[in-house]
Amino acid sequence: MTITMQSFALTWTDADGVPRASAVSYDQGSAEHRKSELEDAHATDVVILPIKPGELPEPRA
Repeated sequence: MTITMQSFALTWTDADGVPRASAVSYDQGSAEHRKSELEDAHATDVVILPIKPGELPEPRA
């Protein structure tokens, strides 16, 4: 049986209105935890994105 690891990254807009993207990848649980931290810090439009190994998202404009 093959186990496939799925990685995730986040994009968001910080409290100052600046679009941001994560510079690291997360597993599902860690991504959800980071999303909660960002929302607690008043970030908006926080989105968890599935990514491939070596891939990271660009901040949304």
